[in-house]
Amino acid sequence: MENKEVDEAIEHKSQKEVIEDQDDILVKQMCEGLDTYRKNRFSTFLSSFMAGLEIGFTFLLVAIVYTLFEGQIENRYIPYVASFVYPFGFILVVLGKSVLFTEQTSLLSLPVISGKKTLGELMSLWGIVILGNLVGGYLIGASVVWIGPKLGVISYQGIENLAAHVNHYSRDIIFVSSVLAGWLMALLSWIITSTERASGKIMIIYMITFIIAIAGLHHSIVGNIEVFAGFLTSDKISFVDYLTFQFTSLVGNAVGGVVFVAILKYGAFLANNSTVK
Repeated sequence: MENKEVDEAIEHKSQKEVIEDQDDILVKQMCEGLDTYRKNRFSTFLSSFMAGLEIGFTFLLVAIVYTLFEGQIENRYIPYVASFVYPFGFILVVLGKSVLFTEQTSLLSLPVISGKKTLGELMSLWGIVILGNLVGGYLIGASVVWIGPKLGVISYQGIENLAAHVNHYSRDIIFVSSVLAGWLMALLSWIITSTERASGKIMIIYMITFIIAIAGLHHSIVGNIEVFAGFLTSDKISFVDYLTFQFTSLVGNAVGGVVFVAILKYGAFLANNSTVK
C-alpha cells in the first residue's frame, strides 16, 4: 500500500471511531430519555422535587458568600467569588441522579425528535419535572430564608443583593443568557454520559456550572430560588417580577438545550450515518 493509501485508511478508521463514539453517546442519551418516559409520573415528580431541594444548597452557599463579603469587598466582585461555590448543588443533583429540568431538556426531547414520542408527551413530562423542581425550590428557599438569619450565616440584605443581581437585567438579556445556560447544561448531560468515573463527572459538573456562574448566565431552577427568596425578603421584587423572570429563564433554558444540543447533535448523527458506512 502506498503512503497516500495508508494515510487515507488511517483517516477513515479514525473518522469511524469518532462517529461510533458520538453515536454511542446519542444512543445512551436516547435510552435514558425513554426510560424517564416509562417511569411512573409520581416517581418522576418526587425525583424532580428532590432536585429542587438539592439545588437549594447552591443558593445557600451563594447567599452565605453574599452575606460574608458584604462590606468587605466591592459589591461588583462578590458574584465572582460566589462562582466558586455555585457548582456544589449541581454536583449533589447530578451524582444523586435527581431529575433537573435543565439537564433533562436534551434527554427528553431526543425521543420526540426521533419520532418515538410526541410533542404532547414531552410537554406533559416537562410540566411534571418543572413543577417538581419549582415546588422543591420554594420549600428550600423559604427554609433558608427562615433559618439562615437565625444561624447568623445569611442576612436579609445578602439575599436581597443576590436576587437583585440575578433579576436586574432586561428580559431580552435574561432570555439570551438563559439560552446559553441551557445549552451548557444540556452539554453537561451529554458529556457526563461518556464519563464513567465519579471524579471525572465531578470535574465536568464543576467546570460547566462554574462557567454559568462566573459569566452571570441565568439558570431557571437556581434562579427560581434566588428571585423567590428576594420576593420573600424584599419589597424591591414584586410577584410579577418573579413570574416574568421565571417564565423567561425557563423558555430560554429549554431553547438552549433543545436547539443547540438535541437538534444539532441528532442532525450530526443523521449526517454521519448517511455519509459513512
